[in-house]
Amino acid sequence: MLIETERLVIREYREEDWESVHIYASNPEVTKYTLWGPNSVQETKEHVQTMLKSQQQKPRLTHEFAVTLKAGGIMIGGVGLHVEKTNGEIGYCFNPDYWGQGYAVESSKAMLELGFTQLGLHRIYATCRPQNAASERVMLKLGMRKEGHLREHTLGNKGYADSYLYSILEQDYNQN
Repeated sequence: MLIETERLVIREYREEDWESVHIYASNPEVTKYTLWGPNSVQETKEHVQTMLKSQQQKPRLTHEFAVTLKAGGIMIGGVGLHVEKTNGEIGYCFNPDYWGQGYAVESSKAMLELGFTQLGLHRIYATCRPQNAASERVMLKLGMRKEGHLREHTLGNKGYADSYLYSILEQDYNQN
C-alpha cells in the first residue's frame, strides 16, 4: 500500500528501514513517553520484522507504515492504524529532527481516511501519556475528542502508565 499526502509518501516498511527507525527508536527523548525503548539495535530489527510480517495478515489488522518525505524520500518516522472489529487505534513516532512541522498530523489524517473510507471503521482512537502535550495537540488537530484519563491502565517496560484517551467517530470525520 502506498499513500501520498501533500508532503509525504506513506509506504509499507522495508527490511532496510531498520536503520532509519533506529535513529529515533533508540533516542531517549523520543521514547520518553512510550511504553518501550530506547531500543537496542536488535529490538529495532525485531520491530521492523514484525511490521513486515503484519503486511501478510489476512485479514490485515495491523497497518504500520514508514513515513517518508516526498522531496528526497527520507524516512522521518512511522504511523499506524491497528484494527479491532469496528475500532481502530492510531499511533505515530517521528525522528525529532522533524518534530513540530505537522508531519504527525498529516500522516495521521491519512490513517483516519484509511480507517473510515477504506476499512469501514466506526471509531478511531489514540492515547498519549498525560505529560506528552505535543501528542495531545496532534489528537486535537485531528478533530478527536478527549474521552478520559485512564489511570495506570497499561504496563510497559517502564512500569504502569496513565493515558489520555481521545477518539473520533465516523460521523464526526464525515462532517469535517
